[in-house]
Amino acid sequence: MGEKQMVGRDSLIGCYMMTNRKHGVIYTGVSSRLVTRVGEHRAGLIDGFTKQFGLKRLVWYEFHDTIVGAIQREKSLKRWPRDWKANLIERTNPHWDDLFPDLVRASGAEPDPEAYRNWTPPQE
Repeated sequence: MGEKQMVGRDSLIGCYMMTNRKHGVIYTGVSSRLVTRVGEHRAGLIDGFTKQFGLKRLVWYEFHDTIVGAIQREKSLKRWPRDWKANLIERTNPHWDDLFPDLVRASGAEPDPEAYRNWTPPQE
C-alpha cells in the first residue's frame, strides 16, 4: 500500500519579492509554503539577506502549480535588472504596499501566529 502524504494547510507554491520600503532593497524568493515563509521573513526568523536588510514588506507574489515552475520563475527574475523588477512590482502594486494581508486572505491559509509574533510594520 502506498504511503499517504500529509499536505499542510499552507501548501501554496509561489515566487515572491520582499523589500524594506518603496524602491528599497529587493529580495526574490520561492517557497512551497508561501504564507508561512513570508511570515518567517517578516518576523526575522530566517538568518541571511532578508534579516540583514530588514526586508519585511511583501510587495509582489505569484502562485505556481509546481515548485519546479516557481523555481524557474525565481531564477529568471533574479537575472532581470533591478529596474525591471521594480516595474513588475509597480504594475500591480504602484505604492509598494505590503501585500501580506492580501496573500493570507487569497490563500485561505491559517499561518502559524508564532511565525511572525514579533513582527512590526515597516517604517517608511
